[in-house]
Amino acid sequence: MLKGLRTIVYYVGDLEAAKEWYKKILEIEPYFDEDYYVGYNVGGYELGLNPDDSSFSNGNHSITYWGVKDIKKTFEGFTELEVEIHEHPNNVGGPIWVGSIFDPFGNVIGFIENPEFSL
Repeated sequence: MLKGLRTIVYYVGDLEAAKEWYKKILEIEPYFDEDYYVGYNVGGYELGLNPDDSSFSNGNHSITYWGVKDIKKTFEGFTELEVEIHEHPNNVGGPIWVGSIFDPFGNVIGFIENPEFSL
């Protein structure tokens, strides 16, 4: 049975560029940093970067949503970084908002503002 989100791995062609980009947006250093994998602890969950993207094509068939406190402020920050928007923030019912961007490596990164969810 599923126990909940633990790790999301993004496959990137340029690990050094990806590492710098993610350090900037996460504002933390990776806790695990090797040539074959870089891992960040983001609020108790792992964001992994894998440089072997040879068996993947751009785009996702699913989206993982990372929790944010204020989705509008989150998107304002990404606008400053000139990222490509995948889906602008939109209300999906009640106080819950979702939206997503593309990272520079073709991965879709989702964000969710859900004040009704707590760990």
